[in-house]
Amino acid sequence: MIPRRTRVKICGITRPSDALAAAQAGADALGLVFYPASKRAVSTTQAAVIQSVTPVFVSWVGLFVDPEPEQVKSVLNQIKLDCLQFHGDEDAGFCESFGLPYMKAIRVKPGRDGMATDPMPEITAHPNASAILLDAYDPSMPGGTGKRFDWRVARQCVEASEVPIVLAGGLKASNVGKAIRDVQPWALDLSSGVESEPGLKDPALIDAFFDEVNRVSN
Repeated sequence: MIPRRTRVKICGITRPSDALAAAQAGADALGLVFYPASKRAVSTTQAAVIQSVTPVFVSWVGLFVDPEPEQVKSVLNQIKLDCLQFHGDEDAGFCESFGLPYMKAIRVKPGRDGMATDPMPEITAHPNASAILLDAYDPSMPGGTGKRFDWRVARQCVEASEVPIVLAGGLKASNVGKAIRDVQPWALDLSSGVESEPGLKDPALIDAFFDEVNRVSN
């Protein structure tokens, strides 16, 4: 069942103005990337400044890729996060060890026959996750590629999973209506689809995206 209003997280926030634009447009959550190799990575000092401009009732998610436990703990000691997002090969025990809700990203790989591989075994390995994020697989990047995968696989996961499914990968204003109708995810997660360049959000693209989300969800 499609939620009454499809929730949206805008990830890769690097500037206070982008956080404010996303919040004003209707973002439920904003993502901060703590993966140094990413073009969207921020320091905890930058993150604190970004958070300071954000109004109430917007959740903050910290994204990590195969971090050392000390890195996550250091971030949590310096800023407040509502949820952790893991984009690497982290197992459930690691993800649960920080005492916060977490979302585990699973990158959907293309199979030999052209069909995408089944993410359900990986999904069931994280029964206590607050959500599972399905993203497109790219061998050189753990996320933020702007690529899509076969949404039929995502729809099958929505139907089969007891954990809420968040759809990511190549989302933008021109296809988000189809994504909501075809997949019926709990939420959407995007970064490049509302950017003028990696790490720099475009307020016009953000507004166009939310206009379409609201049109389809209402």
